[in-house]
Amino acid sequence: MESSISQSPALKSLISYHKPHYHQIMKHKFLQRSSSRKTRTGTIQCIYRSDSRNFTGGIGLNRTDWQSSCAILASNVVSQQPETEKANNSEIAAVNGHKTLDLAPIVDQNLPKPLSLIPDLSPAPMHGNQLRVAYQGVPGAYSEAAAGKAYPKCEAIPCDQFEVAFQAVELWLADRAVLPVENSLGGSIHRNYDLLLRHRLHIVGEVQLPVHHCLLVLPGVRKEYLNRVISHPQALSQCELTLTKLGLNVAREAVDDTAGAAEFIASNNRRDTAAIASARAAELYGLQILADGIQDDLGNVTRFVMLAREPIIPRTDRPFKTSIVFAHDKGTSVLFKVLSAFAFRNISLTKIESRPHRNCPIRCVDDANVGTAKHFEYMFYIDFEASMAEPRAQNALAEVQEFTSFLRVLGSYPMDMTPWSPRNGDE
Repeated sequence: MESSISQSPALKSLISYHKPHYHQIMKHKFLQRSSSRKTRTGTIQCIYRSDSRNFTGGIGLNRTDWQSSCAILASNVVSQQPETEKANNSEIAAVNGHKTLDLAPIVDQNLPKPLSLIPDLSPAPMHGNQLRVAYQGVPGAYSEAAAGKAYPKCEAIPCDQFEVAFQAVELWLADRAVLPVENSLGGSIHRNYDLLLRHRLHIVGEVQLPVHHCLLVLPGVRKEYLNRVISHPQALSQCELTLTKLGLNVAREAVDDTAGAAEFIASNNRRDTAAIASARAAELYGLQILADGIQDDLGNVTRFVMLAREPIIPRTDRPFKTSIVFAHDKGTSVLFKVLSAFAFRNISLTKIESRPHRNCPIRCVDDANVGTAKHFEYMFYIDFEASMAEPRAQNALAEVQEFTSFLRVLGSYPMDMTPWSPRNGDE
């Protein structure tokens, strides 16, 4: 899907610089392979081939074939149109009715400056073999720690918006993006679920990061001096009870990210304000940790997904997870049939999320007795524990395709099996 911002002169020059790659990304392939498996209503692409090589434990396709085969399963694809948004996306919700904060430039000029909207970017420099990983936020953000856990020794590239991180990978300014999709306390990050559908990136992995919140202030500041606490909305909600126990019955205001809150205090010398952020943010911006481990629940974990321009080859030699999104033009009554397709094959679901159907948000149903009924329409996101290399997963999706008008595989990728304990911290 080609973004509407591609008309800007700056972006045109960028696209021209990467023209072969850009058109490869934006071109949607819908191929019917001769090797296909019959279903009750049609065919579903078979993703096995006899000439398997070079991928031990894999599915046997080369990368191009797999990208063509698994990116889109539905024959009638419903494209999501970008919603109308403000270009700068600068309005952030505030807590307790207070206005939002404008973050000042980063204190340490040696730290990388976050990428802004793509039209402002210049072509990516040659960076050799070092992997460049985009994340949302500023240095010291939990997303930066997740990028480092997912890709050790990578070059982490900060982005000021989730949208920019997606575009940075699409336009070859970054090789990967690591973005949060859900938190064990705060739930789903809905913005990124919507962006997964708007963009053509593939989920190639996941990483789960324990979140260890700290209350940060300028050196020498005591809690009696404070009249407000700032952080990301989810961080504020995750520390609400602890802040009350500390006697901080002060205004709480939301900003873009946790590390950005720490940067704001340091840049503006705000001695009346505290930030909820990581210990690394305190180190980077010269702040003092007034209270450590202030999250209400020690079992506070954020799940991040790793995104790339091309999918990985599914395998069967280790636990895999597959993410899909689907919809049906006749409403949500099909949901039970879809879930049954997985239940009958003993496939465990780890996530189900519904989001408004932006192309068709309302469905009208005639009712002779009371008039016309109106129902909300939804897209459904599902994660299940199986690899697309397994016949049971292919058969389940073949059955799901019969009941849905739109079905897309977002990625089939290794599960994060890293041992976890509440005191691991986030660094």
